[in-house]
Amino acid sequence: MRLRRSSLAVPAVLSLALLGACAPEDDKATDSPSADAGATVEPAECAEDATFVKDGQLTVGTDSPAYEPWFVDNDATNGKGFESAVAYEVADRLGFADDEVEWVRVPFNSSYAPGEKKFDFDINQISITPERAGVVDFSDGYYSAAQAVIALEGTDGAKAASLADLQDLKLGAQTGTTSLTAIRDVIEPGEEPLVFEDTNAAKQALLNGQVDAIIADLPTAFYISAVEIEGSKIIGQFQPETGDQEEFGMLFEKGSDLVPCVDAALAEMREDGTLEQIETEWLSDVVGVPELS
Repeated sequence: MRLRRSSLAVPAVLSLALLGACAPEDDKATDSPSADAGATVEPAECAEDATFVKDGQLTVGTDSPAYEPWFVDNDATNGKGFESAVAYEVADRLGFADDEVEWVRVPFNSSYAPGEKKFDFDINQISITPERAGVVDFSDGYYSAAQAVIALEGTDGAKAASLADLQDLKLGAQTGTTSLTAIRDVIEPGEEPLVFEDTNAAKQALLNGQVDAIIADLPTAFYISAVEIEGSKIIGQFQPETGDQEEFGMLFEKGSDLVPCVDAALAEMREDGTLEQIETEWLSDVVGVPELS
């Protein structure tokens, strides 16, 4: 495995504000540089010729804190939680032992900024969007998620039974997320949503009564309602755009030659059922959450 080259091809700077938006899902597949690239590639052989941040080591980025059910105990290194398990399975198929995987902390909002990266890939519930794919590369999607609305029981937010019911409410979501975009594009509330630096701030705003409801991806919403905020509930779920599902992808520095290797690993995991097994083990069942329309 070769050492990182001193400079990789990086495109001209695009606006970070532009990156935070989410264009129509119809554009997503055509902007993924790795679509179908990994299906016929043997992952470990591919990785032998790929470029890594550090020779003999797979460096993986994620945010801090690392939330459940994606990670467990805020510890990406234990292999527990959906994304930690996926990362270690990909690493294994690329030819890396567990002790050859090094994790680095990367704030969510800077993960998809243009430029050189300190990780080989980042895994942190990062939605594949055409805007982001203009300045970074993505793997094929490893998870598809709906958006979910969380409110406190007995409040106006908890009474909402449709997207129209949500339009008159004060809503909020983490900045830079597809959840925030979904509020604006799908719910189209009469009042501009509140934007929070992270999920913790959004949850506190819900508890303080600053918002009637917050929006997050469905697995995160399950954890918030079941574990983190007593007396909260998921009032429903909806697709973030025009019926297509949001997909999470591993994020790479633009031009990374590791992308087809990871796609090959994901293709194997999808074909032999490993990816579904990991999802079943670590993510909650979506049955019972009504669709909002």
